[in-house]
Amino acid sequence: MKKTVGSSDKVVRGVFAIVALVIAGFAGFSSAWGIVLVIVAAVLVVTAATGYCPFYSATGLNTLGEHEHRHDASAH
Repeated sequence: MKKTVGSSDKVVRGVFAIVALVIAGFAGFSSAWGIVLVIVAAVLVVTAATGYCPFYSATGLNTLGEHEHRHDASAH
C-alpha cells in the first residue's frame, strides 16, 4: 500500500478521532450515534497510524508533503 496520508493530516485525524470519542461518550457509546462515532474514530486512528487512506487512493488524493514523498520512496 502506497502511503497517502501526510503528517499534518495524521494530526488532524487524531484530533477528530478524540473529538468523535468524546461526543460518542456524551451520546452514549451504545446509542446509534455513539456506535457510528466510535467506528469513525477507529477508522481515523487506523488511517493515521498506517499512513494509508483507501478513499485517498481511490480518488487520487495525497496529503504527503514533498519531503515525505522522498522519504517514503527511499524506504522501499
